[in-house]
Amino acid sequence: MMDEVRYNPLVAAAFKRILAAADAFDPDVLEADVTGDMVTLTAASREKCIINTQRAVRQLWVAGQGQGIHFDYDEASRTWKDDKGKGLELFAFVAGVVKHLTGQDLVYPS
Repeated sequence: MMDEVRYNPLVAAAFKRILAAADAFDPDVLEADVTGDMVTLTAASREKCIINTQRAVRQLWVAGQGQGIHFDYDEASRTWKDDKGKGLELFAFVAGVVKHLTGQDLVYPS
């Protein structure tokens, strides 16, 4: 398991990337809030996508569309991948939830 020194900047970078993409939305369509270890994306319908740290196991957890997915950081690919081996990637999964909630694409800055 990775140590906290490695985990913390990876989480900070993931949160920063998600927030930057969400900031491009009209706040009447999607609002983004960050509180400590959690980012909450709230659609106009009041449905949410929640991205939360799971520090004890060094994962990120995403709740949205009626499911919760845990993501581990994969050093080889430098991506967050679901811990069940379903082939889900964190940023693509969050974008899919946002598309479901808003009907609009979540575009991550380069």
